[in-house]
Amino acid sequence: MFLKGFIFCCLLAISIADDETNNKLFPEDFMFGAATASYQVEGAWDEDGKGENIWDRYIHSNPELIANNDSGDVACDSYHKYKEDVAILKEVGVDFYRFSLSWSRILPTGYVNKVNLPGVTYYKNLIKELKNNGIEPLITIFHWDLPQPLQDMGGWPSDFIVETFAEYARLCFELFGDDVKYWVTFNEPKQICLGGYGQGYNAPGISLTGLADYVCAHHVLQAHAKAWHIYDQEFRATQQGQVSITIDTRWFEPASDSEEDAVAAETALQFNYGWYANPVYNSDYPEIMKTRIAERSLAEGFNHSRLPAFTDEEIAYISGTFDYMAVNMYSSILAVATDEAPIAEPSYNYDMGIDGYQPDDWESASAPWFKITPWGIRKLLNWLKETYNNPTIIITENGMPDNSSVIDDVTRVRFFRDYLSNVRSAMEDGVNVIGYTAWSIMDNFEWGLGYTQKYGLYHVDFDSINRTRTPKTSAAYYKKVTETHCLVDTCEE
Repeated sequence: MFLKGFIFCCLLAISIADDETNNKLFPEDFMFGAATASYQVEGAWDEDGKGENIWDRYIHSNPELIANNDSGDVACDSYHKYKEDVAILKEVGVDFYRFSLSWSRILPTGYVNKVNLPGVTYYKNLIKELKNNGIEPLITIFHWDLPQPLQDMGGWPSDFIVETFAEYARLCFELFGDDVKYWVTFNEPKQICLGGYGQGYNAPGISLTGLADYVCAHHVLQAHAKAWHIYDQEFRATQQGQVSITIDTRWFEPASDSEEDAVAAETALQFNYGWYANPVYNSDYPEIMKTRIAERSLAEGFNHSRLPAFTDEEIAYISGTFDYMAVNMYSSILAVATDEAPIAEPSYNYDMGIDGYQPDDWESASAPWFKITPWGIRKLLNWLKETYNNPTIIITENGMPDNSSVIDDVTRVRFFRDYLSNVRSAMEDGVNVIGYTAWSIMDNFEWGLGYTQKYGLYHVDFDSINRTRTPKTSAAYYKKVTETHCLVDTCEE
């Protein structure tokens, strides 16, 4: 059973090098969107009563950790230019705009006893502007920017955070839910927990891998479930929306046709996507995670597994807390079986126990760490179908970076064409994909990489006080796709 869905995906007749673009129309009701996140675009980091968040503190305290000492203090200035943002979204023709709420802009202390009305008004105005232009909001409640006062109390590895997030989510549903049909509770919890508390490459920059990252994940899943149940019990009947959690992963392809590499690839998928998805879409953590972490924990001298255990009641409470599946996918990696790592300090990577690499002959997207692998998204979607009982899927992020200010971004055009072609082919395989989100509508602050990596359909001039937005060639191509639901000049019904 462990390899059943994985082997099915690997046996798909997909040509890695020579796929032709799928010329089938996307269904009429298929949704095309574009995305951003609050810290990456809003700026106005301390205006109108907004509180400090962990990225504000992390960057202001350690500017050298970010490329070129960049920050999100101004970013795209979307706090002041949201109408311009909506105008370019309308020009591209998207059905929905995925954006996130800044917890600190709404609740400066993180708690619901102090609501910042200017922050609430900003989001109400943005939602109204979107609706007036025929664009649906898809709102992410939390996209990495925890209020600093909550981090000062311990942040996501602390028990109190579960109920605190649930109260914040309830407030968001109360304030904005009448105009929102799609919600995401958390964006990429692996980057919150592994990145923020395990390996330390994201704010708040804590490196306690194999320990704090697992406790963080435990609380994020509980907080997600509480938010989903709050919506289900208190708001669904009147607001009639849908709630999910966005989980990111790369596709892991076996580096060879050996059984060992196939097991390594499936293990990597379970440690990356299954870590968060299995408790929500099936029940409890993946067995391979529970087994490997328990064995290594005991060998390291712990009295119990470093992976916290859910009670039977918690498993039942978390299982099924979704209305659709949300997935972010960008690239792929070859998975290689490796010898068991020596018993030493706790480590997520040692717990997973695989090696991986990207071959030099895979195309790079100007950034050598990012390889363009459109075939991987079809294989991933089929794996999700087989592993999680064919859920309804929205791809909530997909895009590629470059490291220049090029306007004629023909590589990005080809990227979107080829990835969307494989999405359409996955739909023919029987995968129930109903939406696709381009990351991003415009160049923005890319966390530790600052403004050196640009994903936008629109170029943003970060040297200008006006943060001028200029459409790229990819914006024109995506506009054609949203209008025609076709990836080439002429499509078949």
